[in-house]
Amino acid sequence: MAPWYGEIQSIRSDARVRVRRGRIQLLVGQLDPTMKTSFRATAVRAVVLLASFAGSLHGQEWPQWLGPGRDGRIAGFTPPATWPAALARAWEVPAGPADASPVLADGRLFVVGREGNGEVTLCLDPANGETIWRDHYETEGATGPASRHPGPRSTPSVAHGKVVTFGVRGTLSCLDAASGKVLWRKNDFPGAWPRFFTSASPVIVNDLCVALVGGGGQGGIAAYELAGGDRRWLWSGDEPAYASPVLATVAGTEQIVALTATKVVGVRVTDGALLWEVPFAPRGRAYNAATPVVDGATVFVSGSGRGTKALRIEAVAAGFTARELWANNDAAVQFNTPLLKGGRLYGLSERGNFFCLDAATGALVWTDPKGGLGGYGCILDGGGVLLATTPNSELIVLSPGEAAYRELARIKVADQPVYGCPVVVGKRILVQDQNSVTAWQIE
Repeated sequence: MAPWYGEIQSIRSDARVRVRRGRIQLLVGQLDPTMKTSFRATAVRAVVLLASFAGSLHGQEWPQWLGPGRDGRIAGFTPPATWPAALARAWEVPAGPADASPVLADGRLFVVGREGNGEVTLCLDPANGETIWRDHYETEGATGPASRHPGPRSTPSVAHGKVVTFGVRGTLSCLDAASGKVLWRKNDFPGAWPRFFTSASPVIVNDLCVALVGGGGQGGIAAYELAGGDRRWLWSGDEPAYASPVLATVAGTEQIVALTATKVVGVRVTDGALLWEVPFAPRGRAYNAATPVVDGATVFVSGSGRGTKALRIEAVAAGFTARELWANNDAAVQFNTPLLKGGRLYGLSERGNFFCLDAATGALVWTDPKGGLGGYGCILDGGGVLLATTPNSELIVLSPGEAAYRELARIKVADQPVYGCPVVVGKRILVQDQNSVTAWQIE
């Protein structure tokens, strides 16, 4: 049990402290005079602890896949001097099967999952897990070879008071973040999705929601007006795969960089015009599933059987081009998106080993001798540490900038496999597994 929750439980029912929807409330009834001193001391401790957590929510945002910059960087996190063997469970809420990640915006936590005969979006109070609102719509889940993961894989995006979700069968929904009211819901390519169903997380850019829609020879990259859902443009030069798109600005031009089924492409945000493309076709049973990593005009891409490559986007007389800077054919990810930090690229290989590359040259710095983690995983930049989750239901803490692999801690943070990324806010880690979302207290 979390320390602050224990303090609250020790207060009598007629004199309570609680956090509701990000606000601290002190509820006082009739107190026995002999209890006044004890109550005051306990209440003050509870208020201080609650205020500490509620205050940590202020200004903390994780509104989309891989955070505010879509780059895995956590702002304001201070790791403990010594990591504990276990974390305290503050609360846990059922959410249904999902491979998606929770997101945090405006002091609220948004979670998607599969429930009954459809998909659900939950808006939760991150302080205590209470449900603020829920949206449910009927749809089939993933079937066939993907049926072990029937729930949504796409992480919501939140901006301008709206929440955009992307269902496993391609339904794009826009909800009011405050109330959960459905503003628009559509599927331009019904019955069309990649072989293993929709996985790419949408990105909100200015007044547009950009998503990889369709599949099976249809669709491509589409932009929808966030206000009403009208489609502004569609680039259909290749069908979607499983990787999420990311925003890059090169020579003053905003462009969506995406891994499609067989290419790496850059399309202009305003009208979807193709600016550049590089072949990146999978081989054998591989897929394009890792989000491109953007650093200024440099783009890092990685895929099973094709290694990891660095591309340089350059403005030329005819528009833009992309040239290869380096390629490491031995280090590749399958479902993990690498993390760029301090001139290094950290990834989880298709063979289940953590690895580190020199981002300037592609040279291997180190690899994890343990391995055995599978190709799924998420690596986040926690400042002085790297925070990773994998389907083994553990939080793995790594030391960055080392000459060799150095693991600082392994802590159980789920009862079921974890396929998405955690949300780290203050001293809390919010983790979604295959059944639920759980808040863990670090200290």
